[in-house]
Amino acid sequence: MSWLDRDRTIAPPGFNRWLIPPAALAVHLSIGQAYASSVYKTALVSHFDASLTQIGVIFSIAIVMLGLSAAVLGTWVDTNGPRKAMFVSALFWSGGFLIGSLGIFSNQLWLVYLGYGFIGGIGLGIGYISPVSTLIKWFPDRPGLATGMAIMGFGGGALIASPLSTLLLTAYDPNSGATGWVASGDSVGKLFLTFAVVYLAYMMFGAFTIKVPAAGWKPDGFDPAKIKAKALVSSNHVSAKNAIKTRQFWLVWVVLFCNVTAGIGILEQAAPMIQDFFRQPDGSSLVTAVVAGGFVGLLSIANMGGRFAWSATSDFTGRKNIYMVYLGVGTLLYLALALFGGATTALYVILAFVIISFYGGGFATAPAYLRDLFGTFQVGAIHGRLLTAWSAAGIAGPLIVNSILDAQGTPGELTAADYQPALLTMVGILVIGFLANLMVKPVASTFHEPTAAVSSAREPVLES
Repeated sequence: MSWLDRDRTIAPPGFNRWLIPPAALAVHLSIGQAYASSVYKTALVSHFDASLTQIGVIFSIAIVMLGLSAAVLGTWVDTNGPRKAMFVSALFWSGGFLIGSLGIFSNQLWLVYLGYGFIGGIGLGIGYISPVSTLIKWFPDRPGLATGMAIMGFGGGALIASPLSTLLLTAYDPNSGATGWVASGDSVGKLFLTFAVVYLAYMMFGAFTIKVPAAGWKPDGFDPAKIKAKALVSSNHVSAKNAIKTRQFWLVWVVLFCNVTAGIGILEQAAPMIQDFFRQPDGSSLVTAVVAGGFVGLLSIANMGGRFAWSATSDFTGRKNIYMVYLGVGTLLYLALALFGGATTALYVILAFVIISFYGGGFATAPAYLRDLFGTFQVGAIHGRLLTAWSAAGIAGPLIVNSILDAQGTPGELTAADYQPALLTMVGILVIGFLANLMVKPVASTFHEPTAAVSSAREPVLES
């Protein structure tokens, strides 16, 4: 399979770097389906006769495996190149859907954990880091823009998957027109099979169109001195091994963990949450299942747009300053959602939209933040290790929200007041992240790599 090797993907002289973002988006839009899982969450609760916490474990396993696979396989991705990595990601992600569908059809929840969670999660991790590291190499002059372009697709995956899921579930379930309809397990199983085929084809397109720049390539007119002149942007380099020994790495780890935990608090429960916030005394909701699915798609726009817009903005404001906005303003918005979100649907949607835009922005800005602090020597590998914060948040966020809601009552009968304890918990988590970000300072010179060691590296622009 030599056609997957790295040397087959090196771009020829004069190659247009703007042809790379579509290839990256092909993978990230596919694996971004993970954010649309709330559309069929209630259906799985009913099908398996399980609790919200038990079904939430599926998402948590997937996010845990994303972070672990990114941390462990980061060097493998760089050594073998993005094409092979994206190819393997497509096999794992689609295979996860196939095994997950088998678990649904056979009523074996553990198979869904294994398929969508464990195997699909590995595909998530490999697919997530390979386009990110490649785009940073192509856009060293605008690292925030580069990471925003790469990662916005992951946030926008639900924009496609959410309405498509609703449409297919309606088509696959003959009882979809009934009052108070909840999709059947059989329809969710068929949905998983459909996604397995569609995402495999789309991700393969990305794998076979991706290219890496030749060693020593840089954009015309690019002057590295321009990015080194900004506050907190180091002209020195820190290896991945030394980076995890620094105080700065763990502070940024806490920042990302807090930002992600709070965001997942809304995303993982998005569809049922908006219905519960506007539930009437008779048990009905002002928000239908179809509208709730559309709301998930709207949040996907916020997630995707925030990843691009806020990350690109960080090239001008600086990474630390933009995280002050994500966490500080985010704290106030979360507090408003908890106390006043049930007043009107318009207020609820606006608050949730901005909160999720900050959540997406935090993801997209993280690689550029690491690049500023630790240089370009091995920032991809450092990013992979940082994503363990996402793994931890993938457990903490759903566990906090779902366990509190399980204690409050039965899914489908909850109200806005039942969500207040969970949302106020997220406020406290965001405050912790805000304080951690305040303490980020430049890395001490004792951790810097010798210039000769960096210069002799095979690919000094980025190692992952």
